[in-house]
Amino acid sequence: MTNKALESIKKRFHKILGYGTWVFIVILLVSTVKNINRVVNIRKQVEIEKAKVAKMQADNVKLQAQIAETEGAAFIDKQIRNKLGLTKEGEAVVILPEESIVKSFAPPVSFADETAPDPNWKKWEKLFF
Repeated sequence: MTNKALESIKKRFHKILGYGTWVFIVILLVSTVKNINRVVNIRKQVEIEKAKVAKMQADNVKLQAQIAETEGAAFIDKQIRNKLGLTKEGEAVVILPEESIVKSFAPPVSFADETAPDPNWKKWEKLFF
């Protein structure tokens, strides 16, 4: 091979190497941008999950307070008295009839009574005429 042919092959090799380098750089940039986008999305999801955890912890605190309240003797005593109809000494139980029976004892409502009274000028007119 001649010197000229070797130089031509070297130039082609350097050109191909240069293009290959640029293609490699573009591939690295695309990969880096995708990874950055993925990291941003994961951070958003982490923040959303942290908010959910905080809400669940607040709900858990409320539920723990309710459990503590329901385990108290006063709550249990109240539930027993209300649901079973039991009383303490000195208390009296009042049992009311159903609502329909209570309404039957009430006086009937008259719609005629709901009309507005005559104005004063009509009363004066009736008085004198």
